[in-house]
Formats: sequence, C-alpha cells, structure tokens
Amino acid sequence: MLYGKEHVKRYQETDGAEGHDWQGTVTLLLTTKGRRTGREYTTPLIYQKVGDDYVIVASKGGAPEHPEWYLNLQADPEVKVQVKGDKFTARARTATAEEKPGLWRTMVAAWPDYDEYKRKTDRDIPVVVLERR
Repeated sequence: MLYGKEHVKRYQETDGAEGHDWQGTVTLLLTTKGRRTGREYTTPLIYQKVGDDYVIVASKGGAPEHPEWYLNLQADPEVKVQVKGDKFTARARTATAEEKPGLWRTMVAAWPDYDEYKRKTDRDIPVVVLERR
C-alpha cells in the first residue's frame, strides 16, 4: 500500500496510475507553500469532485491540531493540485457553515472513517474546497 513520500513519488512518476485509486477511494496531490520555510510540500489526500471543484478534509486522523498542509494554505491559499495526469493551480478555501454539512456527507460517503476522526477530537475538522484557476 502506498503511503506518504512513496505515495507522492509513485503518483507523480505514473501520472496517478499508481496512487490515485487508494483503499477503495481516490486521492489527489496537494502542494502548498510552507508558511515559515516557503518550501513546497506535497501531500496525498482523499478527494471528491463536487461540480467544478475538488473537496478535501483537514482531518489529520482526528488529531487535536490541524494538519500542516491546512495551516500552510491558510497562510497562502494558492496551491498546486494533481489529479491523475491533470496538474493545475487552485485557490483553497474553507467551506462555509452553509456548505459544510453537505460536503461532509459527500466526504464521509467516500471515506467513512471521517466520522470516527470527528468523534476523536474536539477540533472542528475543516472541509476545504479547491477552486481550479
């Protein structure tokens, strides 16, 4: 099973032929700019396409703190995205209170563990919308 840096490497090398389909769901690669270092960081994340947008969840497995990639995109919402061989820039934003319930249901349908992650933390787990540029 691909995970972490190896997941990113194989995804990039194969234009997602290896790594897009993952454990019964689908993943994209999100590249953010480090808010302190300015370096680029790429993370494989479960996604769902909703209309023209891509939706991801900043769950960090239910940890008490937000994932680094989420903190990075809060500082700089201009991100790079790869879905299979399709590479593009996007603007990331946290889903509004009105959008979130429906998007959360969509993401839980794709990865039911999100509900378990939500139970494990007092943190409000953000749902992020990636709007293609």
